Amino acid sequence: MAMGTYSSSSTPKQAVADGRIADNIVYFARTLRKAGMRVGPASVVDAIDAVITTGIGTRDDFYWTLHAVLVTRHEDHQVFDEAFRLFWKSRELIEKLLAMFSPVAPDTREKEKPRAAENRVSEAMFEGHRKRQQPEEVPEIEIDARLTTSGNEILRAKDFAQMSAKELDEAKRAIANLRLPFDMVKTRRFRPDPRGGRVDPRATMRSALRTGGDLILPNFREAREIHPPLVVLADVSGSMSQYSRIFLHFLHALLEKRRRVHTFVFGTRLTNLTRQLRNRDPDQALSDAAATVRDWSGGTRIGETLHEFNRLWSRRVLSQGAVVMLITDGLERDDVSMLEIEIERLHKSCRRLIWLNPLLRFDGFEARARGVKAMLPHVDEFRAVHTLNALSDLCASLSDVRTRDADPRRWLAAAGRLAA
Repeated sequence: MAMGTYSSSSTPKQAVADGRIADNIVYFARTLRKAGMRVGPASVVDAIDAVITTGIGTRDDFYWTLHAVLVTRHEDHQVFDEAFRLFWKSRELIEKLLAMFSPVAPDTREKEKPRAAENRVSEAMFEGHRKRQQPEEVPEIEIDARLTTSGNEILRAKDFAQMSAKELDEAKRAIANLRLPFDMVKTRRFRPDPRGGRVDPRATMRSALRTGGDLILPNFREAREIHPPLVVLADVSGSMSQYSRIFLHFLHALLEKRRRVHTFVFGTRLTNLTRQLRNRDPDQALSDAAATVRDWSGGTRIGETLHEFNRLWSRRVLSQGAVVMLITDGLERDDVSMLEIEIERLHKSCRRLIWLNPLLRFDGFEARARGVKAMLPHVDEFRAVHTLNALSDLCASLSDVRTRDADPRRWLAAAGRLAA
């Protein structure tokens, strides 16, 4: 059997250890390892033994035999499924090889949306071919770089909406490497601390009982510090979907470092995506999130969705000094009276309310819209969210490094001067 091919028949065939099937399983395991799965040599030997024992039956039998041995984590299922589909299906593999080595006419047909983890598996399968390709000779040009800007600086200052697909992939990798916030808040609970500033009466009495009261030494305690809950309300309407999608990558990276991060998205309805984004595979997490949201790239009703959040979720997630990040352009279509009431209630329920508005990418932005005027008096910070630099500033702000540039009173004062 050639590498990457699988012959299905009605009757199971006996697999032998000295055949090509063992080599193919080894190559398949290498592909899984390069795609990020934890597949060791022992798992490869077990997979070969399992196939030899069960024989080669139908395609489904062969799939689940390898799946039972090689997949040890729930988040690896999608990667294994895509790798099996590409590796053991000769027709699609041959088409990929022909497309790689032969000149073809441009395909004008509408391309199918890539599946979750498909890019990573494809890169893992054809990594060796890319390494063997001869690099093109590029003429060397000497330039004076003293007054130029590096590619990284250009990427960090570029608007997400203006990025190409390759630049978006680079931006997602840069987001995963951001220095995430390390903010801590004191709670009303205490922890033992020999250098604490408060005497712990209960611990002191317990230690005195061990000596029968002959020796009473004070024990000290200190207020316990924890990461405050982080609650995100992201607008996924048509004007905001591009920025909300890239911000979800930032939240996925944040979820790997902090536990209490709650993510909600809204357009015309409120959707909780906290459980979907907890998947460790970013491709699968974003795919599950997109499948869950029904009103992605639709209309927006900020006031009604904030009312639903305040009524159903605020008491559950806004505790212990929660920080709320609201991502929206503030362009409310309905009456702003409900919006003003609900944003004020949200502000009073949390420790900090940060409004992230991509419209700040325009130099001439002014707080003229009704929704913007209704929301600005009830937020603590007013920030942009359209570049990597803006996300870095946000991380610094969450670590309690605040700047006057994000003060919403600047925009309120400017709006007052324009009205006068």
